[in-house]
This record gives sequence, C-alpha cells and structure tokens, in this order.
Amino acid sequence: MSGDPRTVVRKFLARPQHEGAGAVVRRSIGRFELKYFDPFLVLDEFSITAPAGFPDHPHRGFETVTYMLQGAVTHEDFEGHKGTIEAGDLQWMTAGRGIVHSEMPASNGTQKGLQLWINLSDRHKMIEPRYQEIASTNIAEASEDGVTVRIIAGESLGMQSPIYTRTPTMFLDFTLEPGAYMQQPVPESWNAFVYILEGEGVFGKSRSSSTTAHHLLLLGPGDRLMAWNKSSKMLRFILVGGSGGPRNFFMGVRNIFKNFRPLCI
Repeated sequence: MSGDPRTVVRKFLARPQHEGAGAVVRRSIGRFELKYFDPFLVLDEFSITAPAGFPDHPHRGFETVTYMLQGAVTHEDFEGHKGTIEAGDLQWMTAGRGIVHSEMPASNGTQKGLQLWINLSDRHKMIEPRYQEIASTNIAEASEDGVTVRIIAGESLGMQSPIYTRTPTMFLDFTLEPGAYMQQPVPESWNAFVYILEGEGVFGKSRSSSTTAHHLLLLGPGDRLMAWNKSSKMLRFILVGGSGGPRNFFMGVRNIFKNFRPLCI
C-alpha cells in the first residue's frame, strides 16, 4: 500500500441512554456530538433484558444492520416476516419505502448487539423492503498472525462477504491477540470509523495513545487502518467504512455538527 495510513481525527465515548421500551443503548453516531457521518446515520451498542425491548417502530429510506454479540432477539414486521437473530448472526434489512417491525428479547438474561443505520441513495429510498440474513456459522472468517476477522460486509484477508450493499460499505469485526498488529485497506474516498467492543488498542499513525471499550474513533483520509494490541488482553473492535456517492470525507466531517435527521416515518 503506497498511500498514507488513516489517523484518528475525533474520539467519542458512547454513553448509555434509554431507547425503545426500557432498552439501554450506547449511541455513538446519531447523538448530539455526532449527528451524521455520511453515509452512516446511527450506531447503537444495545443491551436489553425482558420485558424491555424495541416494540413496533417504523423505518424508511435507509438500511439497518443488526449484529448480535450475546443472547438473541426475535424480530417481526407488519408483513409477517419474523425470525430470531442469535449471537454472532447478522441481519441486513433494507427498509426502502417503509417497514414497521419489532425487536424483542428471545431468551433470558441480557441480549447485546450492534445496530448500524446506513443511508440509501435517492434512487434506492423507495425500493421494496428486503432482508439479507446470515447465521453465525456462515459468516466468512479469516485469521493471520494473531488477528482474526469476521467479514460482515466487504473483504479482508482474502475472504469476502456475500452481503450485497446498495451503499458501498465494509463492516469488519476484528479480534487481536496480545501483541498483534494489523493493517486493513480502506478505499481512500470512503468515510470510516472504529468502534471498540473489548480491550484497548492503538489506532492510526500514533503508536502511543491507547483507546478503550465503547469509544468511537473517526478516521481521517488515507488508504488503510493500522492497529496494535499492546495490552495483555484481547482487543475486539469493528471497522466500518462506506461511500455516500458524490459525498466525500470532508462533507462527512462538515456534517458532524449539523442538525441532520434521518428519514423516518
């Protein structure tokens, strides 16, 4: 790779807040510090314990990506499509012209996961709703030199996800063993961020500043992410990148403090 590695230009701690019916989320994108990071509208790390959850609510004009980390949730929409998303499973839902659905705990204890909202282009906002669902055992995974990656969308270490992304998107779940180092190519024109799930790591050009769990790191321009695990414990984080079409990194940064509201009904 001949370009420059990306630097961390902003860092946010995702603090707990209440959403839905008694659910708790750590929202990093979509709150007052970061209204919008093109093409991403919301990123929640959610935690729900029955009877709390997300009863019937509408979406329109974007996609929701639900990636379970612990436990399971049952989902059902107004057209009768339903199922259970278990730990490690993925649901990539295209809301398109509009859908009403619910997401509720499917088992005892606490259910945890991530939900990412991705904006759709004008030509896709009113398409028919659609689901892409992948069980944990079928998610592509690769390992090399103490680095393991689950490829939710996009490509890494020679493996590719079967998910079709209308908005060009990568979504990678990395685990680094103590002492491990990684580089991941990211298209230069895309906006990208890191969200840390577990442990602490060093990201970007700087090799001295460690960042811990529940922090979101906005990445500046460049053609790759570099990360190190200098601790004695496992480091787990997601790397997400995407392109909103003619928009670029600088528009993404400009939108950080704009009062943007995603298209919902």
